[in-house]
Amino acid sequence: MTLPPRLPRVVAFAASAKRPARSRFLVEAVATELSRLRRIDLRVYDLLDAGPGLGAPRREDLTLPAARMVDEIERADALILGTPVYQGGYAGLFKHVFDFIEPAKLAGRPVVLTATGGGLRHSLVVEHSMRPLFGFFAAHVAPTSIYAGPDCIANDAVLDPAIGNRIAAAASELSALIDVARAAKAGAAA
Repeated sequence: MTLPPRLPRVVAFAASAKRPARSRFLVEAVATELSRLRRIDLRVYDLLDAGPGLGAPRREDLTLPAARMVDEIERADALILGTPVYQGGYAGLFKHVFDFIEPAKLAGRPVVLTATGGGLRHSLVVEHSMRPLFGFFAAHVAPTSIYAGPDCIANDAVLDPAIGNRIAAAASELSALIDVARAAKAGAAA
């Protein structure tokens, strides 16, 4: 008797330092849409889950909560990532988390990128900052990314139908990328 394949482990991480936060809401919205398309094992994190130990200079110096979060990111089958935008760039602690990640661990990993900011001036952060970062990791980034300003989402609701469409598209692309990654892994194991 063969066991059914395990559910894909999806980690949603938002570089949010407060709750509630639009960045966390956005990664959760993509995760919710993905869970409508397929069954997943979902873990959601933000900076508060890592605690103050995230500021450690080296991975071996991380506190247990921060180390567990970094380990979960590395072991995930797929990632949904989000950051608030500050001064035209992703949050410094967002980058700091990925400074702890072994690059080979994210190679071929399906990823959706999201960001929230104060206005349209920040909308290209996903394409000009986040996408190159995950290109470095050789991750498989979904074509549709999502940027949401303050008038796009509020009070845990999507206010802009275009953002809702992008959430649906990104979740659908991530689902397809999960299947591709699983097939590649099965092919490599054979």
